[in-house]
Formats: sequence, structure tokens, C-alpha cells
Amino acid sequence: MSAGTPPEVVVCGEAMLLMLAEPGIPLERAVAYRRSVAGAESNVAAGLARLGHPVRWLGRVGDDPAGRAVLAQLRAEGIDTSYAAVDPEAPTGLLLRDSHPARGIDVQYYRSGSAASRLSAEELTAAMLEGARILHVTGITPMLSDSAHRATLRLFDLAEAAGVRISFDPNVRLKLGGPERWRAVVAPLLARADVVLAGEDELEVLGIRGGAAEVLASGPGTVVVKHRDKSAGCLRTDGSWSHRAFSVPVTDPVGAGDAFAAGFLSGLLRRAPYETCLREAAAVAALVVQCATDTDGLPDRRDLDRALASFGGDAETVNR
Repeated sequence: MSAGTPPEVVVCGEAMLLMLAEPGIPLERAVAYRRSVAGAESNVAAGLARLGHPVRWLGRVGDDPAGRAVLAQLRAEGIDTSYAAVDPEAPTGLLLRDSHPARGIDVQYYRSGSAASRLSAEELTAAMLEGARILHVTGITPMLSDSAHRATLRLFDLAEAAGVRISFDPNVRLKLGGPERWRAVVAPLLARADVVLAGEDELEVLGIRGGAAEVLASGPGTVVVKHRDKSAGCLRTDGSWSHRAFSVPVTDPVGAGDAFAAGFLSGLLRRAPYETCLREAAAVAALVVQCATDTDGLPDRRDLDRALASFGGDAETVNR
């Protein structure tokens, strides 16, 4: 994103330093780690930036080596961090995990009292959203702390006042709180969103038994649900669309949901048909799960087009 370019998308949330254990080694046995960045909103920001969309990240990091590394990587992706806050009194969050293609992945968060958890409503201004078409937030942000919850509500107010569409992914992480807490804090936010991207299992945790139809009836204009069978459906009052996941070898499933969101939102920003939005979302997710980190597999536009042609059997799988 070049200086002076207004963002198409603004995201707000937690970005942590990721320490990823060597592939296939359980976390408790690992001795070598690869450094990267993790965070639901920052993952979506990276995906959209690679697909050619100007993106701004709002959030907080500590005044520490981890925070500097996080900001450096976001900037390297072309993400605008001009409104990022650096907190001299709280650390950058840390995520430690392993990576296995065919067994459970152990994820350990070290985020209590982190800079991200100190996000406050008072630091958010209308200028941060100026020029944006979409604001994207996940349920992780309001679950970080009471102040981050108030900040999320403030951000929604600002977006509504500015006519910015709100995209919301509940992104349920039960290590942040039990189902009752998620229902109290996050479930009400779905009704305020314009676009909801949720897993079928997440809606159940939030107490929504009627699926996409129940969410749609509460107010959002577009509801996308990712089903347990790996298909995804998009429901609007003017129609419904669906798409199955592409069959690919999975190296690491972490980050698939954020990749899906980036692909879908890119389609919306380009005013593509909803079936195209779903297809591109599935393709971006399929590329990400073939790589170990949350962001390594995120494609640029050329690579996404090549992947779509390859998945459809219309192109060579080797770029010679």
C-alpha cells in the first residue's frame, strides 16, 4: 500500500509473534522453531494485500523485539500500520504451536496482559476508517478484554456512521472463554455486521441453531457458513450459492478460515458474483493448508488464477 493511498479494507485485532515448531515434531519435543506472525485479522490483511487490495491494520504491539518483528512483517506485506500503537508497558503476545498434517495440533497462547488486550475505545477515531469500503473484525478481538470489547463496539459505531460495511467472523477460540462468555460478548455482534463469515460449529457455540437463515434474519445482508463437510454456502435474501472445498494434500490446517475470508472479501471488493467469491475463497484456503504457517501459502492474484485453472483441470500444474 503506497503512501497516501486510502485503504479498501481496515482490519482491527491482535497480531502475535508465532513460533512454529519444526514440522511433525510435537511441541513438547521440539527444539527448532520458525518465527512468523499470527493473528486472525492480520492473516486476512496479508491475504487481501497479496491479492492487490490496500489494507490498514489497527492494533497494539509491545515496545519489544517481538512487536518490532510483527510490524516489520506486516509492512513487508504492504499493509498500512500507520495507526498501530506501540505500548511501552505491555508485551507483544506470543503464540507457540506445532504442525502436523494428520493429528491434533497443540496451540499455546501467551497473551494475558498483552498490548493487544489493552486496546481501548478512546484510541479509535473516524480518521482510521476514512476511505475504507470494508471493516473486518473477528470475535477474538472483543474477547481479549473488557476494554477491547468496548473498542470493538466503538469501531462498529464508527463504521456505521461512515457507511463502511462491517465484515465479522466469530472465529471462536474456547481458550479465551467458555460458550456462555462467547454468547454474551460475540453473538450480539453478528446482527450488526453486513457480512458474516462463520463455521457451522461456531454458530452452534454461539447458540444459533437455525444456521445461516437465523443469522440472515437478524440483519446481515450476506451470510457465509463453512460446513463440517468442508463445503461453504452463501445466503442472501436474493439467493443462495454453495461450493465444495478443493481436494488438496493438507500440511497444516491452521489459517484456512482466515484465508477463506480474504478470498471471499476480495471477490466482494471486485463485485464478483457470489459463486466466484466462494470459489476464490475455497482456492485461497486450499493453497494455505498446503503450507505450514498461517500466511506462507497466501497467493497473489496471478498465483490464485493459476491455482483456479489447475483445480479445474484447465492448466499445467508445473510452471515451466
